Amino acid sequence: MSRIQAIEITPIAFRDPPLLNVYGIHEAWALRTIIEIKTENGLYGLGESYGDEQTISQLQQVAPYLVDMDVFQMNLIRQKIEQVITLPDPKSGLEIAPGTLGATTVPRIYSAFEVACLDLVGKITGRPVCDLLGGKVRDSVSYSAYLFYKYERHGFTNDPWVDSWGEALTPAGIVKQAKKMIDQYGFQSIKLKAGVFEPEQEIEALRALREAFPSHPLRIDPNGGWTVETTKTLLKEFDDGLLQYLEDPAPGKEAMGQVSAITDIPLATNMCVIGFFDLPKAIELDAVQVILSDHHYWGGLKATHDLAQICKTWGIGLSMHSNSHLGISLMAMTHAASAIENLTYACDTHYPWQEEEVIKGGKIQFENGAVVVPDKPGLGVELDREALAILAENYKNCGIRARDDVSEMRKYEPDWKGTVPRF
Repeated sequence: MSRIQAIEITPIAFRDPPLLNVYGIHEAWALRTIIEIKTENGLYGLGESYGDEQTISQLQQVAPYLVDMDVFQMNLIRQKIEQVITLPDPKSGLEIAPGTLGATTVPRIYSAFEVACLDLVGKITGRPVCDLLGGKVRDSVSYSAYLFYKYERHGFTNDPWVDSWGEALTPAGIVKQAKKMIDQYGFQSIKLKAGVFEPEQEIEALRALREAFPSHPLRIDPNGGWTVETTKTLLKEFDDGLLQYLEDPAPGKEAMGQVSAITDIPLATNMCVIGFFDLPKAIELDAVQVILSDHHYWGGLKATHDLAQICKTWGIGLSMHSNSHLGISLMAMTHAASAIENLTYACDTHYPWQEEEVIKGGKIQFENGAVVVPDKPGLGVELDREALAILAENYKNCGIRARDDVSEMRKYEPDWKGTVPRF
């Protein structure tokens, strides 16, 4: 009953607005992969992961080796993945943890299968995934409004689709976007993706947000777009308690440590601490005070809980990072977060930016900026196979095989470099 009979790996593509960041701009389609693990008694478990060609090929390579394995034996499944997966050439630059071959590849691939296994184990036992992680300590998980500078529509495409959010290139545009998002989702905190314009202009947008939403905690994320010197100069702008935390102002642990040494503002990261191998140096340098975990590359939901215990031991804050995603990932995040006692801040999510869905019932509802933890077995969502087929067809036809914000931005600005820091 708990043996894996088959695994389906389905790449998908869904609409993505023209969101700006320090590297460039989002392409018109976001890519994901849906993982479906089936057992002989007709049950299935769902996972969601990245949709680039490398990830897809590695998922497809591993899947046949997992057939006939027991979904309860996740340690053995991880060991099997470690044994059979083809790791990137160290010279390729695809292994983003230099000197630690496989340190990011194995967690990224294992996570996709672990979530699907946990969904299955929950269905077999009749328990929600959060119960498999020790049980929920909160009934709902709070998320933050995630604001982006953006164009009104994508250029350089014949596709007539235009998102509903409109242009946001000024402080007034950002406030308008925030009002719409908060009205629709009820978010109680706000994050601004930065590194797009001169820092002073982005800080002006923060102050406009503070005026419009005086009770909402604020965060800003330049994605390593500021130098240490620029960041030090800007710190005085935040002396009035404007920020809840400052996320990745400068690139790398050493740079973050230099900033941390001269400010009491908590520094957060999803860039310079991306795995357990990063923790010793980050703690030694006191480089970060908040880690934005992401089960997709930290190694799954149980690894996220391991990270939570480390953060609790060292007095480090904890929240969650987001990328363009659909409802399977959102429910995995929600179950994991619901069972973490020391979840310090509302989690990030791109979910409002996505219009399409791959689960039955359409988009997941938010209540006062939070997602209620379902009591249904597993993740609590079911696959909409008609929607999956449409999104799979999108993938075949969209022409994108890996996210590339830099190249997309060069369509607008041919001399665009996309290097950090910018300012």
